[in-house]
Amino acid sequence: MARQFPLAGLLRLRQLREEEAAGSLAAANERLRSSRTRAEVLNDALDGTDISPAGSASLYAVAAARASARSMMADLHALEAHLQGEQHRAQDQYRAARAATMGLEKLEDRHRDTEAAALIGAEQRVLDELASVSSARRGAEERP
Repeated sequence: MARQFPLAGLLRLRQLREEEAAGSLAAANERLRSSRTRAEVLNDALDGTDISPAGSASLYAVAAARASARSMMADLHALEAHLQGEQHRAQDQYRAARAATMGLEKLEDRHRDTEAAALIGAEQRVLDELASVSSARRGAEERP
């Protein structure tokens, strides 16, 4: 019977951490994608407006609207920069978790290979023993 991998508990813990980091990375990617979409929608909406003020009151209103839009765009760009930083941190955490898991997975593979080789070797020894006992019996039966 093959022995269980001695570091199986640690490997499972690292796999859970990797899955958690992958989830965090996916969430950060989605937040960044959502922020970029909002900025693109706002930018497209602003590009689509063609306002020609007729009087001074409309000119002031257009100037105020443009200043507000610029402020909103600056806020969205700042948010995007912040979210991009979060996404980079999440990606680094995922890479670190994956690297830690991969090392243990390689050890588990080696352990499995070693156990399989040991099992095959034990089976071969049993077969060799059976063959030698059978050969000895045949030799004893052939002698009168």
